[in-house]
Amino acid sequence: MPEDNNNRIEEGSVFLEIDHLRKVYITDESQTVAIEDLTLDIKKGELISIVGPSGCGKTTILRMIAGLLEPTSGTITIGGKECSEPGSDRGMVFQDFALFPWRTVRKNVEFGMEVAGVPKEERRERAEKYIELVGLKDFADSRVHELSGGMKQRVGIARAFVNHPDVILMDEPFGALDAQTRNLMQAQLVRILEKTEQTIIFITHSVEEAVFLSDRVVILTKRPATIKEVIDIPWPRPRDRAGPEFVALRKRILEELEKENVMNG
Repeated sequence: MPEDNNNRIEEGSVFLEIDHLRKVYITDESQTVAIEDLTLDIKKGELISIVGPSGCGKTTILRMIAGLLEPTSGTITIGGKECSEPGSDRGMVFQDFALFPWRTVRKNVEFGMEVAGVPKEERRERAEKYIELVGLKDFADSRVHELSGGMKQRVGIARAFVNHPDVILMDEPFGALDAQTRNLMQAQLVRILEKTEQTIIFITHSVEEAVFLSDRVVILTKRPATIKEVIDIPWPRPRDRAGPEFVALRKRILEELEKENVMNG
C-alpha cells in the first residue's frame, strides 16, 4: 500500500509554509498585483478557512498552493519541499464537482488510484472505506449523473481523501448547494474530520461556514491581498450556530470584511 504522507508529519507541527508570497498578473497593457507579501504557517490536522472581499485573490492563493499557478515571488513548501507543480501530496475539491458523469460513484473515487497504478483490489478496498465515510455506501454503483448536488459533492470529497494527500484544497465546495444541503454537507465534513484528522485549506464566501468548520479563519484585505488578521476558533466541533459567542465572532469577522469592502468602494 502506498505510504500515507500524513504519517511522516507529527500532528500539530507546521508543515505547510507560505513565505512572502506575491502574485502579479502581467499583460501587454498592464500589470495587476493580486497577492502581496502573504505569509502563513499551517499545521498538520488544521482546517484553515480563507475569507476576504470578492475578487481579492482567494482562489489565486489556492491555485498557487496546488501548483497550478506560479508565484511571482515567495515560496510555498510542504514538509520542506517547494510546491512548484501539481503533486499527489495535494488533493482538490471544486465547486463544480469535476466528476465523470458516466462513471459510477466507486469508479470516480478510484480514478486517482487508477492513474497511480494502485492494484485493483486495494483500489476497491480504499474506495469503499471512503464511500462509506461520506454516507454513500448504498450508492456505490450509481452513475454520478443520477445523484443530487450534495451527493455529487460527497463523491468529490471521497475522491480527494482516498489518495491520502498531505493537504486537501477546497475551493467554495458547497457554494452551489442550497442552504439546507450546504448545512448538511458542513456537518458531514465535521464528521469526516473526526475520523481522518485531515489538513484542509478551505475557501469560502460564507463567514458562518468558516466559523462553523475552522480551527482558524484567515481574513484577507482587498486586492492586492495580504493577511489582515488570523482568528483562532476556540470551541470544539460541532458548534452551535445560534450560540452567543458564535454569533458575536461571526459579526466581528463580517465587520472586518465590510471595512475592506468600503475601502474598496
